[in-house]
Amino acid sequence: MNVPSFTPLTADAGLPEMALPPMGVAASGRFWRLREADPRATLTIAQTAEIEPVLARILAARGVSAENTARYLSPSLREDMPDPLVMKDMDRAVERLTSAVLSGETIGVFGDYDVDGTTASAILKSYFDWIGVASLIYLPDRITEGYGPSAEAFKSLHQQGAGVIVTVDCGASAHEPIEEATRDGVDIVVFDHHLMSSAPPAGATAVVNPNRTDDLSGLENLSAAGVAFMGMVALNRSLRDKGFFQNKPEPNLTRLLDLTALGLVCDVMPINGLTRTLVAQGLKIFGGEGNPGLKALGERAGVKGPPSTYHFGFLLGPRINAAGRIGHARLAFELMTTEDVTRRRELAERLHILNAERQEIEATVQEAALRDIEGNQRHADDVIVTAGEGWHPGVIGIVAGRLKETYDRPVIVIGLDGDEGKGSGRSITGVDLGAAISAARNDGLLLAGGGHAMAAGLTIARNKLGALRDRLSKTLRADIQRARENRTLEIDAVVGASAVTKSFAELIARAGPYGQGNPEPAFALLNMRGTHLKTVGKGHLSLTLKSDTGESVRAIAFRAGGEPIEEVLRSGRRFHVAGKIRADDWRGGDAGQLQISDAAFAE
Repeated sequence: MNVPSFTPLTADAGLPEMALPPMGVAASGRFWRLREADPRATLTIAQTAEIEPVLARILAARGVSAENTARYLSPSLREDMPDPLVMKDMDRAVERLTSAVLSGETIGVFGDYDVDGTTASAILKSYFDWIGVASLIYLPDRITEGYGPSAEAFKSLHQQGAGVIVTVDCGASAHEPIEEATRDGVDIVVFDHHLMSSAPPAGATAVVNPNRTDDLSGLENLSAAGVAFMGMVALNRSLRDKGFFQNKPEPNLTRLLDLTALGLVCDVMPINGLTRTLVAQGLKIFGGEGNPGLKALGERAGVKGPPSTYHFGFLLGPRINAAGRIGHARLAFELMTTEDVTRRRELAERLHILNAERQEIEATVQEAALRDIEGNQRHADDVIVTAGEGWHPGVIGIVAGRLKETYDRPVIVIGLDGDEGKGSGRSITGVDLGAAISAARNDGLLLAGGGHAMAAGLTIARNKLGALRDRLSKTLRADIQRARENRTLEIDAVVGASAVTKSFAELIARAGPYGQGNPEPAFALLNMRGTHLKTVGKGHLSLTLKSDTGESVRAIAFRAGGEPIEEVLRSGRRFHVAGKIRADDWRGGDAGQLQISDAAFAE
């Protein structure tokens, strides 16, 4: 496979100039573009905040002003937290829950089985336990029950004594189950965040969802865990005003922030504004005492060094998700809420094992999906819809994400069972897949479906697969074309090999936390050669980068095996490389490592 050459970047004293010559396409097919930052703003930030120029440039390129630098580097909930009642229906939700607490009612919680749903459920359960209120938790089985509340689940909670039920990470489109529950005398409060293309369920007491069309709070970047945290803040204030804490200690709600941050990160919410502050504070909580269950899982997963969104998104998140994908979400929920130290260790080990099993199942489904795509020329479609008999519904979302990266277009993976199929889709930046799926559902093409811009789920009749392919390709073609024309890798700075150190990584981390909408800075190293290459794990490449001056850098390229980037790294020729600088915790000291994102031959 031929990989185009790449025009080198230019740098001045380690920091790139604003204007760069046109650049060729790299191994990933993307154009590298230097982030623009006003030199004057960069200098002002560096002098005002007394920080290093490279960090000042990163902040300036992200629109941070000198006046806001201190606040940006030290985000505070006291300054950034809005009144939760700005969300539509939050006042109604708090009124009903306050009444339940004061009258001694049992509160039911129906949660989703993913990380956001289980953390949101754990937030509610933890708070209710702290204030001495009885609660019942219902987490559905992904395989036998599927997504969202059912009349049977509501009835089960009601029969066990729940007079009010809170749904978290679901419920905003559950019209029929909610109507049936209200007829049975149960009040339903919805804490959700998924896109809503229709009116809220008429029977619900409250539908708190920052993505409902009549919500003007501006908090659409909250996940369900974020909504649940805001709800408990509002409930706690209401109870305080009612004198509930006169004779008992008031709980410290910051203890819920690591659960909140985990839900936000793993649901890939944009890390800016309030969500960035919640994640930043949540990471601090996790780095201190933190939720004991999450701490136990972190130890088993090998979390080292200061906690980051990487640890949440790539180490803790997959293990928690494994419970809901191929086991049961109750395992993850119990880990987050149990007081039993021995049980926490057992559950952490169980989730670790389930994650390994999930990886094996995922690989099998991905191989089958690739055979279907290549064998049926589906890679030529604007939106790839691939389906197979018996594909495990617990891994199809992950496989869709992998294939999206491979084919650079939205991908939907559907597991067929009888006359129906359950699918999960992942999109590319700039293409709103969730809206397209919701529209297809409203038009009767799907049995169920919804989601958000980057991810969606659906249920479809087997005989409608062709119609879905045609509709999505037609609907999204123009958006996909625009998105692919604008495929770029944003480079924050050109650095030398000597910058790849732990201390430099810690410096860059000061502008975090990073994630969706606030990507971790990428750095370019020029004119390198790859040596000591070896395959590690499942298709990862470990290597040493050598500069023309003899400096060396330890590096790793994840999932590079068989990809165009492998040809560049193994070529023996000079190339430019881009990636993220991380501490190398295994070697210790000030050792750093470059996690390679892209590479291209030098001319």
